[in-house]
Amino acid sequence: MSEQGVAITGMGIISSIGNTVEENLNALISSKKGIAPIVNIQTKHKDVIKVGEVLLTNEELAERLGLIKENNYSRTALLGCIAGKEALANAKIRNIKEYRTGLISATSVGGMDMTEKYCNTFGSDIESQKYITSHHAGDSTQKIAKQLGISEFVTTISTACSSATNAIMLGARLIKTGQLDRVVVGGTDCLSKFTINGFKTLMILSDTDCKPFDADRKGLNLGEAAAFIVLESNTVIQEQKKEVLAFIAGYGNANDAYHQTASSANGEGAYLAMQKALQVAGIKPEQVDYINVHGTATPNNDASEGAAIQRVFGESIPDFSSTKAFTGHTLAAAGAIEAVYSILALKHNVIFPNLNFDNPIPEFGMCPVTEVKEKALHYVLSNSFGFGGNCSTLIFSKN
Repeated sequence: MSEQGVAITGMGIISSIGNTVEENLNALISSKKGIAPIVNIQTKHKDVIKVGEVLLTNEELAERLGLIKENNYSRTALLGCIAGKEALANAKIRNIKEYRTGLISATSVGGMDMTEKYCNTFGSDIESQKYITSHHAGDSTQKIAKQLGISEFVTTISTACSSATNAIMLGARLIKTGQLDRVVVGGTDCLSKFTINGFKTLMILSDTDCKPFDADRKGLNLGEAAAFIVLESNTVIQEQKKEVLAFIAGYGNANDAYHQTASSANGEGAYLAMQKALQVAGIKPEQVDYINVHGTATPNNDASEGAAIQRVFGESIPDFSSTKAFTGHTLAAAGAIEAVYSILALKHNVIFPNLNFDNPIPEFGMCPVTEVKEKALHYVLSNSFGFGGNCSTLIFSKN
């Protein structure tokens, strides 16, 4: 086992392309996207934009969890609980109390899907008042912790679109410093009218399927999803002789310090995050076999990330692709979604395609992988960049 690595022993996911890890893998390999017109949300933008939506209703999700009908779970919490439970099952954890176990969950939407629905009736409708307490970001984390039986260490991270990556990073550091033996890390976010309206106001939504890293990209597609991975220490792995899916070899976080919602032209934050991750992993840029880019398909993001990648890798840019054309941009959950995809890529020695790509951005000439590509992978780098300039990078390895 790598001296620096933190072992990954389980993962769970629910997204617009599948309700389990296996379903997501099959969709990625068959290039089956989840971007489509809105179904569950009643919004005036319903026929104007496309999203990556989990088509199960709240009632169906609650039924899967065995919740009573009168529950006050937000959709964010429901999705998170589904993914978290799959992750524990995948890691074959039967006694959560056997080792010091924590939960670090990321979200940006929190419970606003319910409070925006009932805000006008809170004063008169006693039944709807139960959703007031489920609004704050930490509520979904607390509900996931309860469902998983975790109480040793529970916390929430909300750094916009780098949230789940930062949750994974914190979990790895807690294990490496001996503070916990096992940590469930990831993120969850649902779609809401507030989110849709906010991104519409920023004028960065596409009215067609998004085209990451394409010269003619128009903007992003929003998505909803949840994903969690299980991190375990050397001690747990050795004592229980556990199967390891992959390792977290490196991580880095930096702030672009440029603009509240835009990235700098030279991608300073992204550049620094990637450099830090390579340093922690103890590897050189040329050892990276594949980059799962942040790749939101907005004019600003892809140009900034492209500049940062060129600064780090020079003329030898690894194979790269954005998987957001499959799922949409799932905000705080994105880093966890793409962590699962990075682990699947390593495990199966395959690179998933960058859908909808036609022409490279002229100033870079960078072309992503556009078809499923089989390739021996040892190191996969995954980027996640958030509003406020919060930029984070993870490096996954086989050993």
